[in-house]
Order: sequence, then structure tokens, then C-alpha cells
Amino acid sequence: MYHEDKTFTVSFSLEAHFPDDYEGDEDEQAWLHDWESRVMPDVVKSIFTTLRKYPSWSARVRNRGIAPTEAIEIALIKDYTKPVNH
Repeated sequence: MYHEDKTFTVSFSLEAHFPDDYEGDEDEQAWLHDWESRVMPDVVKSIFTTLRKYPSWSARVRNRGIAPTEAIEIALIKDYTKPVNH
């Protein structure tokens, strides 16, 4: 079977800025917890909601041994070997 592929990367760089008198770790990285527990799941959900609008593509999370707090890879497949249903 012939196969082609392409990698497309979307990357988020997270930062938190604090006032000059901040001593560090006072909030136990609440900003990061907010990203991991609320924002990131909503971003991933939104991505899959959009991808479902295109049924000719199948999408799944691909785990390559990297913690989901560090990276999420979404595998998209357009399969021309299956018959098209009209």
C-alpha cells in the first residue's frame, strides 16, 4: 500500500508573570494547574469538535510515550482504501 505523510505542529508556550515582590511558588503553580485542568482539555475538545465536521478524516490522540501534560499528538488519517458512502 502506498503511504504519504506530513507533520503539522501547533505549539503552546506557557508563561506566568508575577509582581516584583513575588517570592516564587507561593501559589504552587496555580497558573499551570489552571492550564492543565481547564484550558488544555477545552482546547483539545474544541479541536476534536472541529475535526468531526470533516468525516472523511479520522482523528485520534496518539501516545508516543510523552506525558499528556507535556504534549498531545493528534493523528489524522484520510483513508482512500475504503469505499466512499454517499
